[in-house]
Amino acid sequence: MTDREEEQGASLFGRTLDLMEDDPLEEIFALNMGDFISEYLISEDLANKIGKDVKDKSERLKSQLRELISIYSLDNTLCVLGFDSQDEYVVYNSIAKTLTQILDVDACHIYLTNDFTAGLHFDNKLLGLVGSSIDFDGDMYSKQLGYSESDKSIVVKAFDTVEKIQVKDVSLIDNFIPKYELKEYDVKSLAIVPIHNNAHVVGVIVIENYKEKTIKRPYMELLESIGRLFGTSMHLQKVIENTEQIISDEGIHTEELQHIRAELTALIGDLGTQQQAFVEKLAKAVDEKGQYKVAHSQKTADLSKKLCRELGLNEKTTDLVYYAGLLQNIGKITLPESLFTNKGKLSKEEWEKLQNHPNVGVNLLMNINFLSEVIPYIHYHKERWDGKGEPEGLKGNSIPFGSRIIAVADAYTAMTSDRSYREAMTREDALKVIREEAEIKWDPDVVNALFNVV
Repeated sequence: MTDREEEQGASLFGRTLDLMEDDPLEEIFALNMGDFISEYLISEDLANKIGKDVKDKSERLKSQLRELISIYSLDNTLCVLGFDSQDEYVVYNSIAKTLTQILDVDACHIYLTNDFTAGLHFDNKLLGLVGSSIDFDGDMYSKQLGYSESDKSIVVKAFDTVEKIQVKDVSLIDNFIPKYELKEYDVKSLAIVPIHNNAHVVGVIVIENYKEKTIKRPYMELLESIGRLFGTSMHLQKVIENTEQIISDEGIHTEELQHIRAELTALIGDLGTQQQAFVEKLAKAVDEKGQYKVAHSQKTADLSKKLCRELGLNEKTTDLVYYAGLLQNIGKITLPESLFTNKGKLSKEEWEKLQNHPNVGVNLLMNINFLSEVIPYIHYHKERWDGKGEPEGLKGNSIPFGSRIIAVADAYTAMTSDRSYREAMTREDALKVIREEAEIKWDPDVVNALFNVV
């Protein structure tokens, strides 16, 4: 890492070029390290381990693998992995219920293969039901619901082909086999998305409606992104489990360790790509529900990044603020679209739902471990410079700087965007409003930066 990088902070997407070595696999390892979406990124200790001064190549490889495992352990990745008891799988029910809210659908079911259902029993099943938005009387897992490899079901077809399937009217197909326990005799339309990475499929997500309905494209893209993110994370954890066993073998060959390292670092690179894609798709889905005619979240994030650079913030902080800008309205994703299309006066209950949306978003993000660093920026972006904001009434510099940046970017972007109930303001009018409310609502330094970049 150069002195300048060390001084500015490491970017989430930076490449660690100075770790290159003559060994091509060392080069692969160094490049993939740049894709870590992690607080740790590249430690000096790890850089030393990669260096040529380590004489024993086998031990160097094992050191690298142990470092990767420590960063990408279950505690530092998605919290939907590593279950070995029935009680822990209940989190999948929560995920399924959240997806019904996000996608505005009637039911959601999550199926996984036997490799990922430790602690549960699905006799002779290709896919076992691990989570559902349907409330069961009694123990859901005792029913051993799932699909066998021989089932001629559209669910098995989506799994086998690793392709999404959306059916607007299930009465027109022969291979939809309804399950009574899941109330599927009422299903009129459905969508099935594989849970997979580039090389392995580990399950499917089934979305159902009790009326004929097509899922909107931004929601479908988000669902596909979730399937790829979960699939990549789950496969990575399997490789990590295998790696832990292999590096304990004193007789392991260097070539095999190199092969494992290449596979592990490639998966970590894929995970970083899928995480970024997930955030961007989630932001688009938020905008769709919020009835923005433009990509409001993306525009807010882009403007936030420009403000960070104008204010001289380091690269890593800039990346985190960018993510927070994408997700600052994430709470809206679980609210009904009718709230945003209502052109009349909102009821007290509806208004409270909208006002409280940042807290809903924070709760969602707390369950996605790799996004935990952006939580403070989102949580406090409705605070005001004069201390009269929400949720804590923080004042002035006590508000996180990232939150102050997002607040200004969000306000300007909202003012200059068309909405279903009003036309956009001109740039000049929006800047005038923001200038007048500097030191009241917004940080004056951030407002000055806005005038420089807009």
